[in-house]
Amino acid sequence: MPSDIPGLDLEQVTTWLDQVRPGLRHGSLTGEVIAGGRSNLTYRLTDGAHTWALRRPPLGHVLPTAHDMAREYTVISALHGSAVPVPEPVALCTDPDVLGQPFYLMSFVPGIVLDRSDLVPDRPTATRTGELLVDTLVALHGIDPHAVGLTGFGRPEGFLARQVARWHQQFQASMPAGDSAGEGEAVVVERLTERLPASSRAGIVHGDYRLTNVLFSPGFDEIAAVVDWEMATLGDPLTDLGLLYVYHQLAGAADSVMPDFPAAQGFLGPDQLLDRYAGRTGQSLAELDWYIAFGYFKLAVIAAGIHARYLQGKTVGSGFEVFGRLRDTTLGAAAERLRA
Repeated sequence: MPSDIPGLDLEQVTTWLDQVRPGLRHGSLTGEVIAGGRSNLTYRLTDGAHTWALRRPPLGHVLPTAHDMAREYTVISALHGSAVPVPEPVALCTDPDVLGQPFYLMSFVPGIVLDRSDLVPDRPTATRTGELLVDTLVALHGIDPHAVGLTGFGRPEGFLARQVARWHQQFQASMPAGDSAGEGEAVVVERLTERLPASSRAGIVHGDYRLTNVLFSPGFDEIAAVVDWEMATLGDPLTDLGLLYVYHQLAGAADSVMPDFPAAQGFLGPDQLLDRYAGRTGQSLAELDWYIAFGYFKLAVIAAGIHARYLQGKTVGSGFEVFGRLRDTTLGAAAERLRA
């Protein structure tokens, strides 16, 4: 059962699966990389009777505390069956001898990743995608972490200060020697620290919530699953909202990670997303500029890490050459927002 799929050894996975879930597999495993991942790698696996998704960290430049498979597995296990749709967890492997890094297996949820606006048939449907996106985020932020067994999953006290410090460390760990972007990053970190708001409340934070990290049902009448939980924690929910705004503000821009979702086709713009969230939650957004600046900064750090893996030749797929420029433009946007 040899496999030439980067990062996936089907023979090793078969042995592991038969040990942890004996009788689950009905035939030989085959697999393929699911396109679209810029960080963790996702594969579709099948034994001919079942289809699963396997998630593992990237092949190179894995930063400390990043790409935590146990974290992803814990949160989807907690949320499965809740008001937030997630894939069904199957098994977690923490033994790095199997694939070189921890990984986990979950059910494969068929659905539509909205990575092109022409996938949506009409204007009302386009509007509904944004409404469903916000409403699902509201549902996530409304879940009591203790009620779903996530007590101790994160430390809400001092969350924002720790986040700024941690992402600063991640950025420094991704910087090539002699790269001048570090000077601008230091200014952004200083301003974020100086203007740190008091956290509004504590809740479950997805960490990378956006239109392309959910799967829609074929008729776009519901979200079938929310995916990519690698940065989930307990903390200030407005960090999710600030980053969601950033993604939609960047949609369609050159070198962006988000496709264009034009208002002329009925898609909700970033300000409309904020309005719906505020209307559904009653949450004050008076300090949202800080959260938006932090969202730009966070995206700059993510882009820096992907750019570092690209320079090392450790990325799988295409489209990674834009991330060096994206790092710099998002750093600049964070600095601009903090000057307001």
